[in-house]
Amino acid sequence: MAGLVREVPQDWWEVEGLFDLCFAPGREALSSYRLRDGIDPIADLCLVMRDETGVIGGAIRCWPVMIGGEKAVLLGPVAVHPTRQGEGLGAFLIYEVMEKARDLDWSRIMLVGDAPYYGRFGFERLDGVVMPPPTNPERVLGAALEPGAWDGIRGEVMRVED
Repeated sequence: MAGLVREVPQDWWEVEGLFDLCFAPGREALSSYRLRDGIDPIADLCLVMRDETGVIGGAIRCWPVMIGGEKAVLLGPVAVHPTRQGEGLGAFLIYEVMEKARDLDWSRIMLVGDAPYYGRFGFERLDGVVMPPPTNPERVLGAALEPGAWDGIRGEVMRVED
């Protein structure tokens, strides 16, 4: 069970525990959670990294969203267990999700985060893309998974309803 695998329902509590450990209390009050609540994640883009003993070292989840009538992947949360931080596991998870999203024909991916960190993955500020408040517009970042994928995309980030 070592290595990177797709998250399965049996992983849910362990992954939630990792997110609780890594993020401040009240993480579910963030605006991005309003876009996720009650919406199924993109199962193929929810990954768990385990060591050779089966202990979880990191996890990443992704959700579908709409902006200006166009679909995008909302990346996050991504977390690495404190005992595994500094090993490059977070970067590995992000690169893997971006590659898998490309393979699944997603053309754009976004997140709310720090531009200096996420810039190395190709994320840039998305001018004209508005997350639900209270979100600092400087932290709304996107990366094109195919050339020009963000060209002309503007508007509010909305939930994808079935």
